[in-house]
Amino acid sequence: MNDKTQSAVRSYVLRQGRLTKGQDRVLSDKWQEYGLDISEDVLDFQKIFGRNAPVVLEIGYGNGESLAQMAENNPEQDYIGIEVHRPGVGHLFLQLEEKALSNVRSFEGDAVTIINQCIPNDSLSRVQIFFPDPWHKKRHNKRRLVQASFISHLITKVKNEGVIHLATDWEPYAEQMLEVMSAETRLVNMADGFHPRPDYRPLTKFERRGERKGHGVWDLLFKKSC
Repeated sequence: MNDKTQSAVRSYVLRQGRLTKGQDRVLSDKWQEYGLDISEDVLDFQKIFGRNAPVVLEIGYGNGESLAQMAENNPEQDYIGIEVHRPGVGHLFLQLEEKALSNVRSFEGDAVTIINQCIPNDSLSRVQIFFPDPWHKKRHNKRRLVQASFISHLITKVKNEGVIHLATDWEPYAEQMLEVMSAETRLVNMADGFHPRPDYRPLTKFERRGERKGHGVWDLLFKKSC
C-alpha cells in the first residue's frame, strides 16, 4: 500500500477540540507511560508491555471509554489505540490513570501512517474499528476508512487466525464493509453475514440511545486464514 496515495484521501476531518485542564495535564505528565511516538521503527510489544501477551489494535477509539473498559475487563490482553483527535487521547489517559491500567498504549495521529511504519507484520491478535465516520453523502464515500486497499494492507499486520472486527450503525456502510471483507480471499467470515455483538465489545451510551430509538448496529468479524 502506498502511504502517500492512501493519505491523500483522509477518512477523517481534524477537529480542533479544546482540551480540558485535566486532559492537558495527563497528556503532559503521562505521555511517557501511556503514549507512543510515531517513528520509522516498528514496535516491540514485549518491550513496551514487559510481557508476551495477545495484542489488540483499536483504530479510532473516540473518547476511549470502551477501550479502557475492555482493557480493564481483559487484563490478560494488551491494547494499542490510534486516535487522531487529541482530546480523545487525553480522555483515554485520564481513564487509564483512574483505573491504574498498564495494558494500554496509544498513538495520536493518522492510522494509515502508523500502521505502515510502526505495526509489525503478523503481530496482532485482533483489530477493532468501531463506528468509523460513515461519510453519508455518496460523493464522500471515497473517504470511508474501510476500503479494499486499506483492508488488504491491514491483514498483513494480523496473525494467522487473528480477527478483524468492524462495527457501524450506518446500514449502507455495513453493506459496503461486508462486500469489501467478503471479497478478501485471506479472510473468512465468522458468521453467515453479520455477527451478533461479542460480549467483549461494550455498549456505548450512543449505542444504547440508538437502540431505544430502534436504530440498528451491525458487527462483522472476519478471521485471517492463509
